[in-house]
Amino acid sequence: MAMRTNALSWLIVSGLVIVLDQWTKWWVLRELTPYNPYPVIPHVLNWTLAFNTGAAFSFLAGGSGWQVWLFGILAVIVCLLLIAWLARTPHSDWRTALPIALIIGGALGNLIDRLLRGQVTDFIQVYWRTWSWPAFNVADSAICVGAVVLILFGAFGSDRECERGGG
Repeated sequence: MAMRTNALSWLIVSGLVIVLDQWTKWWVLRELTPYNPYPVIPHVLNWTLAFNTGAAFSFLAGGSGWQVWLFGILAVIVCLLLIAWLARTPHSDWRTALPIALIIGGALGNLIDRLLRGQVTDFIQVYWRTWSWPAFNVADSAICVGAVVLILFGAFGSDRECERGGG
């Protein structure tokens, strides 16, 4: 009988996301002046150091500090649920494991910021003419990419799953 292993080893990807996220935040905190754009690709991309005490798009950023704990607790709960999902996922199911690992790494990267600084450090600013996307960071990118990929793989599945009657 073949030994079935779960996908918990994919948490290495989460660890890499956390390291890259924290390293980039350390670098921008050291090198950039807050809210002063540094063009990377003119008219498209700047490094702009910004801070967010809220969630995505500065949701609840105007709170008195309680929101830091709310988002921290939510991050822990979501990560625990996703880790439980990984524990039930076969190691070879990278279409599920990789996006989950990205989401976990991103959530924990931002959680570290909330715990250490009481706010999340953002620095990637995408814009075009007068339109500008809110600044974000590596952790935010990992969460978004992981969520989109998880949804896409879930919605479209693979040919093998269809052949087995799985979707």
